[in-house]
This record gives sequence, structure tokens and C-alpha cells, in this order.
Amino acid sequence: MNSVKVLFINGSPRKYGSCSKLMFAAEKGVIDAGGTVLDRIFLYDYDIKPCIGCLCDDESICRYPCIIKDDFNKIGEKILESHAIIFVSPIYWYNVSGVLKNFIDRMTCFEHMIFINGRSIVEGKTVGFIAVGNDAGGIQLLSNLLITMNSMGLHIPPWAIAYSHERDVLEDDQAIRDSYNVGYIVVKASRFLNSVKEWYEPNVDLDRVRKYVLDNIVKYSDQKRERDKLFNKYKLNNFK
Repeated sequence: MNSVKVLFINGSPRKYGSCSKLMFAAEKGVIDAGGTVLDRIFLYDYDIKPCIGCLCDDESICRYPCIIKDDFNKIGEKILESHAIIFVSPIYWYNVSGVLKNFIDRMTCFEHMIFINGRSIVEGKTVGFIAVGNDAGGIQLLSNLLITMNSMGLHIPPWAIAYSHERDVLEDDQAIRDSYNVGYIVVKASRFLNSVKEWYEPNVDLDRVRKYVLDNIVKYSDQKRERDKLFNKYKLNNFK
């Protein structure tokens, strides 16, 4: 593939702050790996309205482009152009900033395309994460991002997270090293994974899968009978 395009999405209101410092460390990793910084999106510069949950009223409405009139679709075009995304966020009460949470909720329209045309349109992209805050909650924030992005179909390579609790992140050697590697690794992973165009198979013959499950689970029915005997004996002796 040509140069890997990496999009940075920064959820901090402070462009001069710690999130940006570690973002730039990750950018250096992208460049050193031969990738290209597609753009830096500072979400506080954009009008990102909350998700209105149209999926709950009419599933056919939840699709990209999103029907809400704001700046989301403008950023969405950058996401679709990118090969990899790196999310950067301050730690706000054990989670991402409010504007980034709104943005991630709105990304449902990418994932829900699997029910419109058979494929999440962010499937196969690579993703990395950076969290910063002089407070607890970094691991919970990162865990939320990891499971959400994986559920949308994005790849999470090894060493794809970095975080710092230091007041001056430039004195946090590990955070700088980890952030650099987030950028470096998403480029390497994108090159490796790009050859596969489709991952999730929505058109599964579920009856065949169920038959396979039942044909195999029956092999362990003896264990179920033994456990039932044990439990029944216990109840007989103790539940009088």
C-alpha cells in the first residue's frame, strides 16, 4: 500500500496541553514508520451534537452520512480516508471528555452500516489510544475505548495504548516512549492488515452453526448428569 494515512482525534480543550504533547510524540512515531499524518482534529473546534438515538426509532435511518446537521460528517470523511486513527483524550471522571464521548456515540452510524450494506465502513482500520490526566481512571478510559472500537470493527494492535498521570508529560519517559510507539505501531499494523478487505461475516448459516454446537456439546452430557446428581444429593441432604 502507499503511505499509511493516520488521523489524530484530540478530545482536549487545551491545544497546548499534555494531550497534544503526547499526540506529537505519536506523530513522530507515525513519520518514522513511513506513515503520513492525514490531519489533526481538535474536537473542541467543531460543532458535534449528541447522538439522538435514531436507531431506536427506525434502524434504516442510522447510517452514514449522519442525519444530524453539524460538523460530524466533515470529520467522517477524514475517518473514511484514513487507514488508522489515534484517539487522544484527557481523563474526565474515569472516561473520555464529553465532546469525544459525543463523537464516539455518533460513530454508531459507521458501524451500523453492517445492517445497511453488510459491512461496518470503519472495519479493518487500525486504532490507537492516548490518555492523559493527573488523576485515576486512565485504565477505565482506555478499556472503554478498546471495547468500543473493537466492536465497531477496528483493529487494535499490540502496544496500542499510552497514558500518563504526570503533571509534566515531557518528564514522563515511559509515556513519551509509549506514545511514540502508538504512532509507530499503527502504521506497521495497517500495512500488514490492509491485504484483508472484509473481516466480519454477517451472512452466517445459523442453523448449521447451531447443529455443530449441539453435535459437540452432547459429548459432554455426562458431566451435566454428574453435576445434576451432585446438586440433587446436596439439596436432599441440606434443604429440608
